Amino acid sequence: MRKLTTATAVALGILALGAGAASAEKLTIGLASEPTSLDPHFHNLGPNNAMSVHMFDRLIAQDERQRLSPGLAVSWEPIDDLTWEFKLREGVKFHDGSDFTADDVICTMARAPEVPNSPSGYGTYLKGKEVIKVDDYTVHFRTAEPYPLMGNDISTIPVISELGCNSTTEDFNAGTAAIGTGPFKFQSYTPGESIVLVRNDDYWGEAPIWSEVEFRPITSGPSRVASLLAGDVDMISGVPTTDIETLSGNDDIQLSQGVSNRVIYLHLDQFRENSPYVRANGGGEIVNPLLDVRVRKAISMAINRDAIVERVMEGVARPAGQLLPDGFFGVSDNLEVVAYDPQGARALLTEAGYPDGFELTIHGPNDRYINDAKIAEAIAQMLTRVGIKTAVETMPRSVYFGRASTGSPEGLPEFSFILVGWGAGSGEASSPLKSLIATYDKDAGFGSSNRGRHSDPETDALIQQALRTVNDAERESLLAQATERAIENVAIIPTHFQVNTWAARKGLSYIARTDEYTLAMGVVKE
Repeated sequence: MRKLTTATAVALGILALGAGAASAEKLTIGLASEPTSLDPHFHNLGPNNAMSVHMFDRLIAQDERQRLSPGLAVSWEPIDDLTWEFKLREGVKFHDGSDFTADDVICTMARAPEVPNSPSGYGTYLKGKEVIKVDDYTVHFRTAEPYPLMGNDISTIPVISELGCNSTTEDFNAGTAAIGTGPFKFQSYTPGESIVLVRNDDYWGEAPIWSEVEFRPITSGPSRVASLLAGDVDMISGVPTTDIETLSGNDDIQLSQGVSNRVIYLHLDQFRENSPYVRANGGGEIVNPLLDVRVRKAISMAINRDAIVERVMEGVARPAGQLLPDGFFGVSDNLEVVAYDPQGARALLTEAGYPDGFELTIHGPNDRYINDAKIAEAIAQMLTRVGIKTAVETMPRSVYFGRASTGSPEGLPEFSFILVGWGAGSGEASSPLKSLIATYDKDAGFGSSNRGRHSDPETDALIQQALRTVNDAERESLLAQATERAIENVAIIPTHFQVNTWAARKGLSYIARTDEYTLAMGVVKE
């Protein structure tokens, strides 16, 4: 890629944060989903990542469309086939007044993929990368093979102080280790009640217009809307789909809306013959039917994606046939949304040896994605109609993700069939392919969120070939091929892409983002 100058970096940083003189104004935001931790490396989850952006910069920043721009690195470029050189920004201070240097980068990249008890970590972006300090403001990232996606990967990693690299997740939640270089500083964190940040007046970029920001988790949609209308908060994320039409007619409210990169999908247990939440009719044991691709295809065909979009999502979503919506790098032009075909689903179940179906439980969160519990209930009804008697169990995301990842007695994914979502943090198709589809390999950083443990050597080979292909057109084709094979094998079942809506009081508006982040820096005065 072209080398980016310091002058360009400063200009882009100013644009990203918004112009305007600093002022003593407080902003209060009602969040639909609360972060599970303030440790920026604990959980690779949208609400956590969005919160961390306020306090912790990345070497490479992403704008509202996930385009890359300089952050703590003023330039990055390959200097040979196996080495990328990052030139770091000089004169940057952490919130405690210490200097930002290459040592902080080295320790950050070592810590990020190794946080204890992480439900879904950053190994997928960092494994296989050796980080070398050249001098105080130069680092090299070395790989065993050519790796063209270095910038995309590194743009996902929050940089922390070397002093915090030995800190625990509890230390970050207490605020003692929450020391970054970002535009806001930690002030207080009361889980379930509020997160308060104050402006970093020594920020290297343009200072935010807000002197203080309070984030209040309000998981109930009606309660969030009521808080906005009552003036208790200035803005809310996750406007309920049922309220969008009403709010759009309110002259005192400003809506912002945009399609996200988040696919809502289903993982199916593809690694256990005795799956804990799959039973024969009547409740007896059964060899796991989800191991049969015909059964997985039948389940996909039994799901009416148009009905989910129109009835459950009130039209504010798009049916999904693959991992990312149109317009993102690596999307396949050959894949279409699986057609709703209940008769075909029954025929496939019969062919697979389940003419009378079986019993299944779908697990999901009830406070993470837009209408998540309602979606799970709708899918259960659709599967029950084709003979798969499906029960529903949903729970708070603070409980759900841990159980979905390592909740079994053996430390494996606990559930058999789950509803979950994935947003491509790097803004292209290798992100979901590496995390959701690739064979689980903790040491290599592949399959970190592959909770169904799908495994296909040919798909793995396509992904790995794409990751070392320098030519953009060839790499894009390989990513599309890997996606096509994964969908054909029903590695996961995509249902829809979220469309996100924010609402703010009159005089404020929000710059909608494809990564769904709710950032105080994106709230602007009209």
